[in-house]
Amino acid sequence: MRSASGNGFDSSDSFAVSGAAEGTARLHDIPPSITPSHGDDFHLLSRIASPADVKALAPNELAELCREIRATLLAYGHQHGGHIGSNLGMVEATVALHRVFDSPRDRIVFDVSHQSYVHKMLTGRAAAYLDPDRFSEVTGFTNPGESKHDQFVLGHTGTSISLACGLAKTRDMEGPNSGIGNVIAVIGDGSLSSGVAFEGLNNAAEQGGNLIIVFNDNEMSIAGDFGGMYGPLARLRASGGTAQPNLFNAFGLDYRYVEAGNDVSALVAAFEEVRDIDHPVVVHIHTLKGAGYDGEETHADRQTASASPVSLDSPTGVHPTDNVNHSEPWHSDHCNLSDHEPHEGQCEASHWQNPDAAIGKPDDPRKHYGKMAMAALEPRFAAEPGLVVISPATPGSNGITHEFRERAGAHYVDTGITESHAVAYAAGIARAGGTPVVATTASFFQRAYDQFFQEMSLNRSRVTVLDFLGGLSGSDNTHSGAYDVTMFSNIPGVTMLVPTSARDYLADLAWATAPAGSADAPAGPAVIRVPGEAILAAERDATLLPVTGGQIADRPQSASLPASASSASGGISAATVRGTVSVTAQHAGARHMLDWRVNQTGSQVAIIGLGNAYPLAEQTAAALSDDYGITATVIDPRQCTSLDSDVLESLRDGHQQVITLEDGQLEGGWGEKVTAYYANHHVSDGSRNPRVLNFGAAKEFTDRVSLGELNERYGLTVEQVTEAITRCF
Repeated sequence: MRSASGNGFDSSDSFAVSGAAEGTARLHDIPPSITPSHGDDFHLLSRIASPADVKALAPNELAELCREIRATLLAYGHQHGGHIGSNLGMVEATVALHRVFDSPRDRIVFDVSHQSYVHKMLTGRAAAYLDPDRFSEVTGFTNPGESKHDQFVLGHTGTSISLACGLAKTRDMEGPNSGIGNVIAVIGDGSLSSGVAFEGLNNAAEQGGNLIIVFNDNEMSIAGDFGGMYGPLARLRASGGTAQPNLFNAFGLDYRYVEAGNDVSALVAAFEEVRDIDHPVVVHIHTLKGAGYDGEETHADRQTASASPVSLDSPTGVHPTDNVNHSEPWHSDHCNLSDHEPHEGQCEASHWQNPDAAIGKPDDPRKHYGKMAMAALEPRFAAEPGLVVISPATPGSNGITHEFRERAGAHYVDTGITESHAVAYAAGIARAGGTPVVATTASFFQRAYDQFFQEMSLNRSRVTVLDFLGGLSGSDNTHSGAYDVTMFSNIPGVTMLVPTSARDYLADLAWATAPAGSADAPAGPAVIRVPGEAILAAERDATLLPVTGGQIADRPQSASLPASASSASGGISAATVRGTVSVTAQHAGARHMLDWRVNQTGSQVAIIGLGNAYPLAEQTAAALSDDYGITATVIDPRQCTSLDSDVLESLRDGHQQVITLEDGQLEGGWGEKVTAYYANHHVSDGSRNPRVLNFGAAKEFTDRVSLGELNERYGLTVEQVTEAITRCF
């Protein structure tokens, strides 16, 4: 078993692969085609301009092309970062696909298209991985705007089979004039657990016709491969594809198994066998995630790692590891976080690799506040058997560490990539009197929109949602959290809390998860938007809050927090940055939790900053004071579910302007509700109807635009807000 430190790999030439449910293991050799290359000789890859160039290679050149691609991925991961592990495992399969099929006439749809880097290299975009000056030219996912070989923008999981069914349906209806040949869905790297994938399999079997489903089985999800289907899949692997029950046969689908999923010749033969097939077929390929990572490389080594770090101390260049020798069901290895010491095999850390330049930097907000939440919840497990943390497959990214999961035991559940199920599951726990906490990324929660409405809200289920990466960020266009407020705050019965400090964040968590039956517990579901970059920066540097310096009155709450929590869960205790939260039960309850907080009383201008935009409110107020002698009222609304009419009414006296700031979509968002309030409550005395200015994001998709640039674009800077305010006087 791999040691907790990340070292301890065997240096033999073979590696163990998990076998049947009983835990039997077998050995099979890494074929020469996955040997990483060395030096600067990329003579094959650099001349690949299209799939036609792959077809033109001699058969004995395919392995060399794979070696060059793997070395390129390893260097790219150190310099740029990205989803390197899944792509390392897909090198041979992608080369074989483009060797056999004729893209774009043959349509290849990559599910969880973070495993499409190799596809991009082979379709005219190799320079974007070879030349550091061009790294930003391509996205991390397929995108038709980049190439005719990309069918869809795909950054979420499970939809490839459904999309492929649609392509095949039109082809079959239109016949030869459709211009579509074979249709291939490439699914895997955990995405098969997504419910929509099963809906696609069900439709494919009924629809019939040519449809090839390549299932990339690397024995991984993002973290562990949780779910009842993984035992039968392990038995299929152990039996060479002959064991029953066969999940795919049960749907009525034809089935082929390829054990040597990293042998390009074996894959070419398998794909040639199913090319132009007249019925749906699943080609199940067994690959090694992260194939080519240097297993001996330590965290310290990575700080000075070379562009091509793979050493030559084995004939294959791949460090074998017994980390793939797990009994089923497999849960997780000893990797702590998703970007920490990636290695080959069953490794959560290989899902996402940070570039070397990021090593040693402080935790980002997701990990920082995620660890903090888990540290606050963990001491309650012993006394609260119904308290359960649920993560749909992305724990490490959100600070839910391996160590926490191990200690939590049954109090932690990974449901796989199943956001809809996770929310409905949580509603069931709540109905039975438990206390569920569902934690994942804002954009992933979009996949559970119906469950938020029906199972959670309509049923008044006491579910707590930790909403990570909400608001503006430099994310790609499928992972932007700019739409979370418009979604959650407009669902009836949902309370959405938007804390602006660690103290408020933990107070919100304590209130939202107060045990069922507590006098001051919320009556229904609560969403807590986990603070982002601006809040964490202000936590670390109080000068970014020039009005209060971060010193604000205690927020009433209804449940006590533990004084501390185990440092093993991330070193963050429930005693937060600015001291423990004082419990004032006499002032607690839902009404007080939803009160807006006035942090500075002034005149002429009132600035209301929601969540991550709150530091901007204080900074703008400071600029107005310094440059114009205006003492602005500064308000932290703390939530975006309802308006505090008492505060809004109080602003009529002495305030000509009310400014709302939010780091999310403006249209349909929170600020417009303040505007609507004054419009709908117009008073006869015109001097008591303040003008409202709303600042927020446009209704658009943005792709890898830096947060600073987005703030400039949307007027969310001190200079722009100040200019707009003073222009109106």
